[in-house]
Amino acid sequence: MKVILQQEVKKLGKKGDIIEVSEGYARNYLLPQKLAVMATANNVNNANLQKVAEERKKERALDEAKLLAAQMTKITVSIPVKMGEGGRLFGSVTAKDIAEALVKEHKLELDKRKIELKDALKSLGTFTVPIKLHPEVSTQIQVTLKAE
Repeated sequence: MKVILQQEVKKLGKKGDIIEVSEGYARNYLLPQKLAVMATANNVNNANLQKVAEERKKERALDEAKLLAAQMTKITVSIPVKMGEGGRLFGSVTAKDIAEALVKEHKLELDKRKIELKDALKSLGTFTVPIKLHPEVSTQIQVTLKAE
């Protein structure tokens, strides 16, 4: 019996795949659990339309990420930090601080998890910080730490 998977099923396939399974497995497990639907002509057509729409959405997200990456290469963020004795920072600057500074200075909302900071910044100066906007698109911004 041919069925169309509604979600990923281990050892069978991913969402939208059209697969051949035994009638008993389909009738007793896949269909009642709503993991799959019967592969009628109408359902196959709907699955193909959904795949096309999903691919278009992924392409659009990739194009937006590339455009944003081109704009972000020109961005410099300056963060004022408090200094202690001997020119040392009180605390450190993390990805969260950089994300907040991007919103404040450039009105650019960016998830802190996309900022790939290996270690927190703990000294004054200018640093190049990598940012992963999309699995295929990365960019870098300049972050300057200056005394308050």
